[in-house]
Amino acid sequence: MARMQRVPQGEEGVRHARLKWLVLVVLCLLPVVGGLRMGLSDGTWLPLAMYPLVSLVSLMLYWQDKQQARSQAWRTPEKVLHASELLGGWPGALLAQQVFRHKTRKVAYQVVFWGIVFVHQVFWVDYLFLAGRWGVVI
Repeated sequence: MARMQRVPQGEEGVRHARLKWLVLVVLCLLPVVGGLRMGLSDGTWLPLAMYPLVSLVSLMLYWQDKQQARSQAWRTPEKVLHASELLGGWPGALLAQQVFRHKTRKVAYQVVFWGIVFVHQVFWVDYLFLAGRWGVVI
């Protein structure tokens, strides 16, 4: 019987990848549908454009912070990471957390991160289904 080799921590890859991809896709549905509706009805395409652009920035910030953590260099402040998530980069941040296995175990960080995701979801629910009755304004 072949022996299983232990893979060093942090190099296992994405655990439960299918489930995590599904979660990412489902969470992105409201912003995509809302952004399309906003663009088609109001001519405001900025939110739809911002999500992928800021997500790319977030992904790069996470990658940089992971590299700095490995080399014990100066780290990217968590406030900067959270700001990029709040500006619409949370999909890229979620992807980066899984791919780089970074910031996934820090509970305080995850609470703020998922709060940001929740705020974005509430905004789009309000825009799409409640016609802005909650008073959420861009």
